[in-house]
Amino acid sequence: MKRPILWLSLAALLAGGYFAARRWPEKVMFWKSAPVAETGKKSARPTTGLVSVRDISFAISAAGEITPAEQVSVRPEVSGRIDKLPVDIGDKVKKGDVLFTLDDTDLQTEKSQRQIEIEGAKLLVTTAQLAMEKNDMTFMRNKDLFAQKLVSKETFDNNRIEVETSKNGRAISQNNLARSQSALQVVEDKLTKTKIVAPFDCTVLTRPVSVGQAVSGASGVNSGTEVLTVADLSELIINAHINQADVTRLAVNQKVQIEVEAVPGLKLFGRLDRIAPQATIKNGIKGFSTRIIVKNDETTGVRPGMTANLTIPLQSADNVIAIPLAAVFTDKGERFAYVRAGGKFARVPIQIGVSDYDFAEVIKGLVGGETVSLVTPAEDAGQVQQVFGASSKGGGKNPSGKSGGPGGPGGGTPKGGPGKGGPPS
Repeated sequence: MKRPILWLSLAALLAGGYFAARRWPEKVMFWKSAPVAETGKKSARPTTGLVSVRDISFAISAAGEITPAEQVSVRPEVSGRIDKLPVDIGDKVKKGDVLFTLDDTDLQTEKSQRQIEIEGAKLLVTTAQLAMEKNDMTFMRNKDLFAQKLVSKETFDNNRIEVETSKNGRAISQNNLARSQSALQVVEDKLTKTKIVAPFDCTVLTRPVSVGQAVSGASGVNSGTEVLTVADLSELIINAHINQADVTRLAVNQKVQIEVEAVPGLKLFGRLDRIAPQATIKNGIKGFSTRIIVKNDETTGVRPGMTANLTIPLQSADNVIAIPLAAVFTDKGERFAYVRAGGKFARVPIQIGVSDYDFAEVIKGLVGGETVSLVTPAEDAGQVQQVFGASSKGGGKNPSGKSGGPGGPGGGTPKGGPGKGGPPS
């Protein structure tokens, strides 16, 4: 009885195994699907390159914020209440046009009072002059009488004192007249400052106040109330922070290409106007502040506050023989390339010129069409080194001997990306 049960169980197990092998073969017959260990992989990096004719250009890239070349915060010089405000945000104003006026009622009243004071002061001066002349005549008569001993010495001394007193009275009245005239001049000056005009052809950027609002003068708290902000948008400036490794290659009046992120496809050209004489640290990067000036056509849509991407070309060469950077080697100060000849690579001395991130101009040594090695041959391993190291792959040293690309870490980086080899020094 036990043997038939055993055979039935064995048959059921074999049938289940067969069914599982047909349904999930990769799990059941795992010994057939096990991966075979790879004995080696081919490198994806090429080992040879071709010397060819191409254009080479090298440039520095940076970013900056666009600001007006001329921008003024318009504040009144005197306190008052805004009477007229004919301009608003976005309005274009010509030089000399009225921006706003202050209510001058109080000043006009004060002006009338000062004029009345001046008239009174003039009358006092005339009165003092007449009194002085009268005392002079009396003194001269008494002087002769005193000499003849016809008047007492006391009377003579009193006349003399009256003459001096009248002179002083005339001087005081003249001083009062001058003070009243000065006060009137101050009021008239304030009246001229109640009308504020545009200092140059400009566009209104902000207008934080309204008609009827009281404003304080520039001599008041916080240098007065800002009524308007105006700017000349025909000329813009871009302030950029250039890495210290790149600034030595720049020069004033150098041409700069400008692209504005907010206006796709637009390209403007400006010039490098200023380079700061002292380095500053911005976002942890030591560099120099530079100012780029660009003429702006307001129809382009470029406005202050937008971000501009700058490209500053440094070196270029068109239609020249070029070699991959990785193919330039050096040994004891001599630069050369490994050129394929008869199935082997032989050293060929070369002289290079302008370079970008991938290629260098060959001034002497190659004619174009040669196949060059991008790696050191086995027989020279450890004896030579690549001039540009692994710069074309994002590391190594540039020709000037500085780590990374010419732009260094952060700041203004050369066109094409960070970590690339720059032009030879």
